[in-house]
Amino acid sequence: MPADHVYNVLFLCTGNSARSIFGEAILNQIGGGKFKGYSAGSHPRGEVHPRTLAVLQEAGIPTDELRSKSWDEFALPGALQMDFVFTVCDNAAGETCPIWPGRPLTAHWGIEDPAAVRGTDLAQRAAFEDAMRFLRNRIAAFISLPLKSIDRMALESKLRGIGAMEGSTTKSAGAA
Repeated sequence: MPADHVYNVLFLCTGNSARSIFGEAILNQIGGGKFKGYSAGSHPRGEVHPRTLAVLQEAGIPTDELRSKSWDEFALPGALQMDFVFTVCDNAAGETCPIWPGRPLTAHWGIEDPAAVRGTDLAQRAAFEDAMRFLRNRIAAFISLPLKSIDRMALESKLRGIGAMEGSTTKSAGAA
């Protein structure tokens, strides 16, 4: 790959209103121009969860261009080619994904759905903050990988390991 290659990364979830949106926004903020984040859902809600936007804004992360969209946008002929595709919810990981052009590397980075948390406002807010923190930690680990000098099999293993970090919903994360 050319030295100036920008890696396209797609974060997938079912509703594309919280976790995948966090992934897109965080990667675009901390990716140093070497990564471009995108997000989509298998059954998008059509709007970003208001609490997702609030937590991102309070962290100083831009939200102006974030929108809930279908993963079909990224699977159509002529669509932008992804280098990496990460599922961040267990439902999306279990669904039959489209065939992604270019054979991107994929991994499951499951995190609990903060939008599903019921209870006090404080408990709900904490769930969104946790989801954002878990994704930020995974993304920081991902962007520190030596992508240009690591072979595909080793990289796949590293990506699975990142998915098993704190906050993982994968019960057998260490058994990959």
